[in-house]
Amino acid sequence: MEVKGLLFDLGGTLFSYPRSRGMGGALLEAAATLGVDAPPEVVGRAWGAANEAAMRRYASEAYFLHRNLFHDALVAFAASFDRTVSDSVAERFQAAQRQLVIEHLPIRRECHDALAELKSRGLYLAIVSNIDDDYLHPLVEKHDLHRWLDHWTSSEEAGSCKPHTGIYHYALGKAGLTVGETLFVGDSLHHDVAGASAVGMRSARITEEGVSTPLTSGLSVTAEPDFHITTLTELINIVDALNGRNA
Repeated sequence: MEVKGLLFDLGGTLFSYPRSRGMGGALLEAAATLGVDAPPEVVGRAWGAANEAAMRRYASEAYFLHRNLFHDALVAFAASFDRTVSDSVAERFQAAQRQLVIEHLPIRRECHDALAELKSRGLYLAIVSNIDDDYLHPLVEKHDLHRWLDHWTSSEEAGSCKPHTGIYHYALGKAGLTVGETLFVGDSLHHDVAGASAVGMRSARITEEGVSTPLTSGLSVTAEPDFHITTLTELINIVDALNGRNA
């Protein structure tokens, strides 16, 4: 069936994950506020363990907010040093962490060119992301993605998180497309590929050497994408072939 639209994951897909995911200054500031007196490497290891544990707990949830995940990670981090987290400390940390993501999450070099080329073919383009609204909307605005995108949907808006089917059906409803007319593009076998497959949608998985997908630790996933890509520009030939433009 002809492809009429593409739905894109955000982190790891239109954007690369930074090689270092440490919270840097925001984490050290929170640690100092909590009265944690430990070397930066100890603080970093404690945060890594707390964050990983929180991600494992949330990975199978049908719906969650990242602000709650990060709050729970901070509480567990503080508890590892016998400290408790006040609401004000949690709010400051989350605001600083969110700002770091918005400022420093790197967009893929080929993103705009690939989206422009796909849009020139009359395709519907949208983001479907598990991130909260206060991350998604600023990132779209900062990088002028509204030039190419018809919509962008967060799990917060949909009330559902990938890979559960609710968010896919919600996004398809916004698009006015069927599953057969839509290609989902993402980096996560668990969230993107398995979720798309569950609703009968074709998928393309983008991978980047040396980069792992968050919220997938310990998960066993058997889903396989219809297409494997390493750059967004590869989607152009895939869509052209599916739509008979290369014949």
